[in-house]
This record gives sequence, structure tokens and C-alpha cells, in this order.
Amino acid sequence: MRHSNYFCKRGSIIVMFVVVASVFFTSCATVPITGRSQLSLIPDSEMAAMSFQEYDKFLSEHQLSQNPDKIEVVKRVGNRIAGAVEQFFRDNNMAQKIENYNWEFNLVESDEVNAWCMPGGKVVVYTGILPVARDEIGLAVVMGHEIAHAVAGHGGERMSQGLLVELSGAALSVALQSKPAQTRQLWMAAFGVGSQLGVMLPYSRTHETEADHLGLIFMSMAGYDPHAAVDFWTRMAQNSGGKPPEILSTHPSDETRIRNIQKFMPEALTYYRP
Repeated sequence: MRHSNYFCKRGSIIVMFVVVASVFFTSCATVPITGRSQLSLIPDSEMAAMSFQEYDKFLSEHQLSQNPDKIEVVKRVGNRIAGAVEQFFRDNNMAQKIENYNWEFNLVESDEVNAWCMPGGKVVVYTGILPVARDEIGLAVVMGHEIAHAVAGHGGERMSQGLLVELSGAALSVALQSKPAQTRQLWMAAFGVGSQLGVMLPYSRTHETEADHLGLIFMSMAGYDPHAAVDFWTRMAQNSGGKPPEILSTHPSDETRIRNIQKFMPEALTYYRP
């Protein structure tokens, strides 16, 4: 009887491994420019639809800036980078990767030093990051980085990992119907709301470095000098104060980030058209 249980359990583990491996190898996508393979269980159209819904909900619950000059700069930088990204994708026969995008740029009143971009090009910049950005080119560093997260599919990748680990690889539409609260929690975690140590942590640092890499290229395509990224992230480091060791952080250390940016700079400059 014990041997029977042992072989049943072992068989179940093997079956689970085969299923997970099958899902992984048949559900891979490739990040533009970097060429990194990533897990992608969710169609872009589903990611965009949920993103639009969550974005509208967020805007309804937060105060938008009423400063016309600051709003204009945010929209100008966003549209320049978005236009450059779209042109690049068209020129390289990859327009389908952003066909579900409906770009939107909003400035939200908050002391938080942050910005983000959801799938489908839904961007929020917090007023708290403007003093660190200082000017339009500093803002281009921020928005290029956040747009890179979306274009690289980082949210979808993290959401796919969550669905695979916690909901046995269920489709997003099925998960929303059967476990809406848990699925929404996964969605928020995929976009950095909350934190966790363990299997998801290395992916987060990978995503940050990849967003730095692509962000430099995107701002360069839009006519912004990528050298400004070194100054911006230096200011961010000075602004951040004490931080946990890199091994316990979802972001690269300040020194690592700046070193990587300097390594990516020659490639970014090949896209720079002032």
C-alpha cells in the first residue's frame, strides 16, 4: 500500500512537471530588441482589455493634476516616445505586437516618486517624480522606462507566471470568472503592487534591467539624448535614501543600474536622432 502511494505521488509529480513544461514551451514569446524568451499565456487583447478597465478605475479614484503646463509636458513626452515606438515596430514588421495599444498619458497628484505604464499604453506619472526628473529630458527617461515595461510584456509575463503557479495555468477569462478576487490580486502583484520574496523576485530584477535597456533605446528613437539617464538615476539614488540589499530588492542596486545603463549606452546611441 505504501509503495502504491509512493508511485502515485511520484507519478502525479511527473505528470505535473510534464504539463508545466508543455505549457512553458508552447507559450513562449520573444521580447523585442533584446530577444529574451518569456512565458506568455495571455493574449495581448485580453491584457489590454483588463488594463483599460483597471486604468479607468484608477483614474476615477485619484486626483488628476490641473496644472496645464505640467500636463502638456507629460503628454508631449509620452506621445513622442509612443510615436517613435510605433514607427520602429512598423519598420520592422512587428506592428501586430502593439495593435491593441490605445495610448493615454495622465499626470496624477501624489507625493509618490513613481510612474507606470499598463499594457495597451496606459500611462500614469505622479507629480512627485517631476522634481527628480527636473525637465523634459529627465521625464523622457522615466516614461521611456515605463513604456518599455509594457512593450516588453513584463506585466503579461508576471501575470502568466502567477496563473501558472497559483491557478494551474487557467486562461485569464476563466480565472476572472471562477476566482475574480484572486485573479485581480495576481494582476495587481504583476504590476508591482505589494511585494514577495521567492520565485518571482529574480524576474523582477530582470524586468527592471530590460526596461532600462529598452527605455534608453525608446527615448533615443524619440530624439532625447540617452546620456540623461545616468544623471536621472543618480538623482533617484540620492532621493531614495537607505535601501535594502540588492538580493532582497525587486530592483537592481543604484550602482548596478547605472553600470548597466553605461553598458547599454553605445547601442542606444545608434538609435539617437537629435
